[in-house]
Amino acid sequence: MDSATRDPAAAKRAAGYKAAEMVKDGMIIGLGTGSTVMYTMERLSQRMQEGLTISGIPTSFQTAIRARGYGITLTTLDDHPVIDLAIDGADEVDPQLRLIKGRGAAHTREKCVAAAARQFVVVVDEQKIVTRLDGPVPVEIVPFAIRPVMDQLRAMGCDPVLREGVKKDGPVITDNMNFILDAKFKTIAEPDKLEAALGLIPGVVESGLFCNFTDKTTVIVGGEKKCRIIP
Repeated sequence: MDSATRDPAAAKRAAGYKAAEMVKDGMIIGLGTGSTVMYTMERLSQRMQEGLTISGIPTSFQTAIRARGYGITLTTLDDHPVIDLAIDGADEVDPQLRLIKGRGAAHTREKCVAAAARQFVVVVDEQKIVTRLDGPVPVEIVPFAIRPVMDQLRAMGCDPVLREGVKKDGPVITDNMNFILDAKFKTIAEPDKLEAALGLIPGVVESGLFCNFTDKTTVIVGGEKKCRIIP
């Protein structure tokens, strides 16, 4: 076990920096939300000082603030509905490169950006690689429909929990002004079908299951001496 595996921050930095090296001059890139992507932006700012020119589409207010601090020019999906590359983290990655995302409550915008990207690069440390997806699935919902959505989730065999704020009273409010339910299923036998089923519930905006981008996904797993790239 190398020190980056023992030190998640070192592994995240390694993966984030490696992803930044995949960015070419003139690219429009999607900027995910989370600590690993912050390292990507850090390295991109260094490359920009060396002459790299890029524009980024942030997936959250937090990412937008950090990107501006690093001097990254920001743009939108309205201006660029198809983008070159999206870089994002993940909470879990299975062998088929399906993901659970959303601990940062930004998965709806992250999924929009991933869908628009020609290539989707996922940066993680080794702890995020799993044999099967089994963590809680974040589900962004319209506050108006919280009760019926929770009832339908329970009928699907899960225990939904309204995510509470850490430094505020009451529920977490997403950048889209919605709530987050963390849906813990006893087992996720077919992630693709579960993602589709969740999307059919009235009041659900988007789930944190990412199963439809596997054909364009590259996963960078951070390590101290080198990064492992899947596939």
